[in-house]
Amino acid sequence: MKLSVLLNADWPEWALDMLVATGTLLAITLIITRIFYNDKQKSNSLSEGNASKIEEFRSFRFQYMSVYLVVMLADWMQGTHMYTLYLSYNVNISALFLTGFLSGAIFAPFLGSAVDKFGRKRSCIAYCVLEIIINTLEHSPDFNTLLVGRVLGGISTNLLFSAFESWMTTEHHRRGFPESWLSDTFSAASVGNGIMAIVAGIFAQLLEDRLGHIGPFQGAIFLTVVALILILRWEENYGEEKEGAHCNSSLYQQFLEGWKTTFLNSNVWKIGLIQALSEGAMYTFVFMWVPTLLSMDPPGGLPTGCVFSSLMIAITIGGLLFPFLQNFVSKYIASESNATEISGAIIFLISSASMLSPVVCLSSRSPSCFQQILFSFVLVETCIGLFLPITGTLRTKYVPDALHGAILNIFRLPLNVIVVIGTYATDVLEASQVFMFISTCFFAAALIQFSMIWRNSSPRTKID
Repeated sequence: MKLSVLLNADWPEWALDMLVATGTLLAITLIITRIFYNDKQKSNSLSEGNASKIEEFRSFRFQYMSVYLVVMLADWMQGTHMYTLYLSYNVNISALFLTGFLSGAIFAPFLGSAVDKFGRKRSCIAYCVLEIIINTLEHSPDFNTLLVGRVLGGISTNLLFSAFESWMTTEHHRRGFPESWLSDTFSAASVGNGIMAIVAGIFAQLLEDRLGHIGPFQGAIFLTVVALILILRWEENYGEEKEGAHCNSSLYQQFLEGWKTTFLNSNVWKIGLIQALSEGAMYTFVFMWVPTLLSMDPPGGLPTGCVFSSLMIAITIGGLLFPFLQNFVSKYIASESNATEISGAIIFLISSASMLSPVVCLSSRSPSCFQQILFSFVLVETCIGLFLPITGTLRTKYVPDALHGAILNIFRLPLNVIVVIGTYATDVLEASQVFMFISTCFFAAALIQFSMIWRNSSPRTKID
């Protein structure tokens, strides 16, 4: 039975072939990682604790992951079709996206301190409430209403990528779990995030086919309500108990402490720049892939949900390869203490190279251009699946828990600036030039990552 018949969807053959090919690669990756990545090595970090502690950790991780995955599924549901929804409304798409990123840049430096001061659980609840409001506003084709939604979206995005991780890392340390177990959580989150994105792409496409462009946003509202109910079971935290002085300080002092730590610790601000450059390039790519493929007039049209799922399968593949890459680098290339840094540098270089393919193809317009660009998109998404847990591991290695929310939001200031530049560039530059900008950002991230390796001949500890 054909996949199109199974899904009851009229999607072009090339898109279904892409979905089958990436799905096959995912299956092969699962088999290879099972064979070559020793399960005993994979569980070595968990051997540091007794059976009851391991069971407690797994229960805690399930508690976090159940919320994280539902939240990410809801986020992906709307993300898959935001461009096409705005296109159907016939509004200025660039202005809306720019507003969202500018809002994120403006509020980022202050939101993090509020997350640390008033509580990570409360901040996660605030995120869910904001997302329900935002997705409700998306039902209106009025440009001003959509602008309000994008301003709120800038705030909610900052909360999404700071409050949840801050709650998890602080709770992890508060419960006395070993530091090394965090990498297991980040790896699981990367794989789970990719799986949720795959599900979101197909589910959102089916909802769009039946309910129109607004269907995925209605699905996102339902999922966010589910996440909100699950979060209510969490315990509140503000930071590690030993760092309680930070938590008892005023919001202004918390704000200053976050900025001071960021600027005085070279490892912290370098991680911030790496995150800004890599994720800024990633978000610019996200903005570019739909119009780029549409401009090539693909046969049978562009089923964005189907293609999106294929790209998200690539992210899942990357997440599965993360522990394998870490083990390989620490065993054959470097010591375990800087394996994450070296892995990051390698992945950023591959990401940079992958984005050179659209630069060449869009300039030449050769007959095979479409297939080459699709391949480069799959490759860069695989790299994204790898560097997301890498940057997460580096953050927990160098960023103090009590200031985690503040510093993560400080990181989002340059990130949003880069995305604003990249989004604006899509209006004034050729597509090939925008992809060159993306490639350059990844290359710069690799250089900064290499500088951390050269500087840190021995691992540094976090500033308390």
